[in-house]
Amino acid sequence: MFLIVAKYLIPKGYRGLTLFPFVLVKYDLDTTNKTLLNHEKIHLRQQLEMFVFPFFVWYFLEYLIRFIQYKKADLAYRNISFEREAYANENNLSYLKNRSFFRFLNYITSKQK
Repeated sequence: MFLIVAKYLIPKGYRGLTLFPFVLVKYDLDTTNKTLLNHEKIHLRQQLEMFVFPFFVWYFLEYLIRFIQYKKADLAYRNISFEREAYANENNLSYLKNRSFFRFLNYITSKQK
C-alpha cells in the first residue's frame, strides 16, 4: 500500500480513495486514522482479487443500478456491495486476516440505510 495525502483529488464529502496500489487520503491527519485506513485496505483487497479493472467496472455498474433503485446518490453509494463490506468491517482491524475471497458478494442483497 502506498499512502498519499491528496486533498484536491478526493471528492467533496469523502476522506479517502483507493486506486490499487495507492490509498489517497484528504488530510495528513487521515494517515493515522486506523478506521479509515482499514476501510481503504478492504478496498485494496477487493480490487486485487478482481484484478483491479473489473472492480471499477462492477463498482460503476452497481452504483448505476443502486442509483436507479434508490434515487439518491449517497444512498446508492452506501449500498454498493464493496462499500457495504468496507463500512461493516472498518472497525474490525483484524478483518482482513480472516476475510474469505469475494466476501463482498454477501453484501449484494438487503438495503443499508
